Amino acid sequence: MSQSNFSRPGAIDLSSLRRPPAPGGPAAPGAPAGAPPAGGPAGSYVLNVSEPTFQADVIEQSLQVPVVVEFWSPRSQASTALSQMLARLATEYAGKFLLARIDIDANPQLAQAVGVQSVPLVIAVLRGQVVPLFQGAPAEAEVRQYFDQLLQVAVANGITGRAEPVGPAAEAPEEDEPAPNPRYEAAENAVGAGDLDGAIAAYEELLKETPNDAEAKSGLARVQLVKRTQDVPADVRTRAADNPEDVEAQQLVADVDLMGGHVEDAFNRLIKTIQVTAGDERNAVRLHLLELFEVVGADDERVVKARRRLMAALF
Repeated sequence: MSQSNFSRPGAIDLSSLRRPPAPGGPAAPGAPAGAPPAGGPAGSYVLNVSEPTFQADVIEQSLQVPVVVEFWSPRSQASTALSQMLARLATEYAGKFLLARIDIDANPQLAQAVGVQSVPLVIAVLRGQVVPLFQGAPAEAEVRQYFDQLLQVAVANGITGRAEPVGPAAEAPEEDEPAPNPRYEAAENAVGAGDLDGAIAAYEELLKETPNDAEAKSGLARVQLVKRTQDVPADVRTRAADNPEDVEAQQLVADVDLMGGHVEDAFNRLIKTIQVTAGDERNAVRLHLLELFEVVGADDERVVKARRRLMAALF
């Protein structure tokens, strides 16, 4: 995946939604638009977006920072709880993304343009293109995984900006969130700055000190995945399709699929490659698959299922 050209299956060009400035000048980015959802007032890194402000608040902002767009309705109880969680996470991520809320009842054209069929629906926008995230109200741990993967895709495509606060900070949760672990600060700062080599070195240094550090393993695997998918040959899918035993091509396509959110496709491809290879090549694919498991997370159901299939393929 090239840094200069965002590419993701299913991406939707939103340029057709651009509107001319309203009389009297353009709407100020970050200005509240309509009533906020039941989850609480817009604050910190949260915007309430309408059709007239969509261009400034979403399209233009997405050139510098990922914009997470939440489609909600005051008629949806599920939207309420999710809105509270997303507002809190937007504050916690401290400008790594902006959260834009769109009331589908008040903005039917936007909902129709994106193809919203039910709410809550959460997408992201990078450089004016839609990246689907999730439908409904998943658990917080799963939402964090979606956001972390989004930030990896953003960095891989050269979007490394950090948004400025657009309003008062969101209310703190009833229980204090654990403070970030300073142990990982150097690696995380390097990722935020787009310094992938620096992040890799920082994570590797942590693993020298503590080889079983699960968070460092996962972080290293994520950053290495981003680096591998920065400059993907245009013909790699053709190579992989023409030669199932081309280990390099199969691994690279699996990486691209994982970055694009096609987790099961990535796992299935590598398991099939293991079934048609032997010796050192087979072991290389196995280790590559284990690294992708680290990226997704050991507790993820897709990883659990793929581990079973891997064992069956090996024995």
